Amino acid sequence: MTHRAAFELFNPQGLYDPTGNGYSHGARVETPARFVFLAGQGGEDSQGLLADSFAAQARQALANVRIALQVQGADFNDVFKLTLLIVDHSQQRLGEWAAAIDQAWGAAMKPACTLIPVPRLALDGMLVEIEAMAVIAGGHGPSSDAGAIS
Repeated sequence: MTHRAAFELFNPQGLYDPTGNGYSHGARVETPARFVFLAGQGGEDSQGLLADSFAAQARQALANVRIALQVQGADFNDVFKLTLLIVDHSQQRLGEWAAAIDQAWGAAMKPACTLIPVPRLALDGMLVEIEAMAVIAGGHGPSSDAGAIS
C-alpha cells in the first residue's frame, strides 16, 4: 500500500535527535482526513496469552497495532503519535523497544512518542501497552464497523 501520508513528522534543529530511541518530536496534520485512534494495545496474542519477555510483548503489541490499523485501511506509515507505557522501565527495555519499533517501521521516520514508565498495567504480567493515533489522507476508507468482532 503506497500512498502519501496526511501528516508530516518533524525533529526541529535545536532539539535532541530522538532517532536512536525510535520516535519523532512532533507531527503536523493537514485536513480533511480520517483519524484513527487506537486504545492501548498490549502484548497479548489472539488467545489473550502474554509472552514472558518484554521484547516479545513489545513485538506482539506492535503486531496488534498493525492489525487494528489494517482494519481501518491504515498502516504504520499513517501513525503520527504513540503513547508507550512500560512497566519497570529501564535503559535495557528502551533498547528492546527501539529494536522492536525499528523492525516494525523499518528505515521510516518514527512517529512522535511519549514513553510513560508505570508500576503495572491492566493485566498481571503485562509489560508494555501502546496507544496509537493515525490519520488517513482523503478521509475515506472502510466503515467504522469493518472487521468488528460480533
